[in-house]
Amino acid sequence: MKKINILKKNTDFTRIINNNKPYKSSNFIIYIEKNTNDVYHFGLSVGKKIGKAVVRNKIKRQIKNIIDQKDYKNNFNCIIIVKRGILNLSFFEMKQELMKQIAKLNIIKEK
Repeated sequence: MKKINILKKNTDFTRIINNNKPYKSSNFIIYIEKNTNDVYHFGLSVGKKIGKAVVRNKIKRQIKNIIDQKDYKNNFNCIIIVKRGILNLSFFEMKQELMKQIAKLNIIKEK
């Protein structure tokens, strides 16, 4: 994932979470906000209850890899919050569930 497509500021996270409806699944909570920029942004949140730093960083790397595999429409900000059940999934199962949730949001470019 390119640096231009990453949300990092706490103010962005709080604004998006407080002003938008969550899309929940068994292992992810996804918030999406439309904006007027010509780029898309993703933010990842993996809490300390998931595990130590090594485990959290591994999950973030895996999710970034899954996100990089598709092309997205512009003009949105998206925050993905990971739930604790993610520890029981393999990478393939994680990819299937996340892609299913992203497909529901209608943010993937049509070819």
